[in-house]
Amino acid sequence: MNRIVFDCERMKYPNTGLYSYCLNLGTRLQQTLHQNAQLTFFIPPAVKKIFGSQSSNIIQHSYQKFWLPSLKDYHIWHATYQGSQYLPQLNKKIKVVLTIHDLNFMHDPRKSEAKKKKYLKVLQHNIDRSAAIICISEFAKSDVLQYCATKNKPIYVIHNGTNSLEKPGLFGNSYKPRTRFLFSIGVMERKKNFHVLLPLLQQNKDMELLIAGQPNDREYIDYIISMARELGVEEKLKVLGAISEEEKSWYYENCYAFTFPSLSEGFGLPVTEAMSVGKPLFLSDKTALPEIGQDIAFYFNDFNSAHMQKVFIDGMQQYKTEKMQDAIKLRGQDFCWQKAAQQYINVYQSL
Repeated sequence: MNRIVFDCERMKYPNTGLYSYCLNLGTRLQQTLHQNAQLTFFIPPAVKKIFGSQSSNIIQHSYQKFWLPSLKDYHIWHATYQGSQYLPQLNKKIKVVLTIHDLNFMHDPRKSEAKKKKYLKVLQHNIDRSAAIICISEFAKSDVLQYCATKNKPIYVIHNGTNSLEKPGLFGNSYKPRTRFLFSIGVMERKKNFHVLLPLLQQNKDMELLIAGQPNDREYIDYIISMARELGVEEKLKVLGAISEEEKSWYYENCYAFTFPSLSEGFGLPVTEAMSVGKPLFLSDKTALPEIGQDIAFYFNDFNSAHMQKVFIDGMQQYKTEKMQDAIKLRGQDFCWQKAAQQYINVYQSL
């Protein structure tokens, strides 16, 4: 029997893309693996029951960066985070599968060359230890081939699935928009580029902008609010912070359009979530987003307010005229966690 460790160490950070990735893929792997394989979760103590009380677990502790428990009965270690510090270094019989989500740091002009070199060194170390590499987009794969030495190791592209949206609902303390609204979601940090959406509120008087996501960068949040005040649209901006799955589903279902002007994405999970309900998609044309949105999304080629307004007006007109909702939903069906899980299992079996 093949015994596989699925690394969920990043699930110690809730409301993040890596948390969602581990939860969704781990659940489907658990359901799909056949009797000739056993899945064990390397998991933080706070979420040790998330895959069920009967799941096989190795409880994660920080000291294991230096000394993992005995893994002599295991065959594969799936490192789900490219910068992981938890890899079986001593037992070379264990094959490592490494998922690489992005090299976003290479596209961040605020990162110094020294910091980029440091991140690349960690990634290269993990690539050297791996037997197979999985990238979540063709764009991420192209970055890996450009900046890393893969030494002819097999590299696969497996797109993420779409999160199943919960039954939509707001609660007593939830924010309910007063008029039509744009919705955006992601960890609140500068690379998400949310602030460029504010001029759309100046030019569309009866519209609000709702931004949800883990508030990681307080300075950036303050900057967005200050810019909204200067533009005279502060009353039409709502920074929601972290929200429940039910609230997220409600905002997706009821928004006028989904906007995602991010500067660097290895995949762009919120885009596929918005696809699942057929919403018009307004994205930046950076990194992996055109690969995911293809021709059913509208793209900001730059962030000049006049250009963005034209893209928005023309895009909404096309969405309505061509009745694009069904085509967008159909594209969203390409991103399936069950299909992704089977592709991962195929990689495991190849080793």
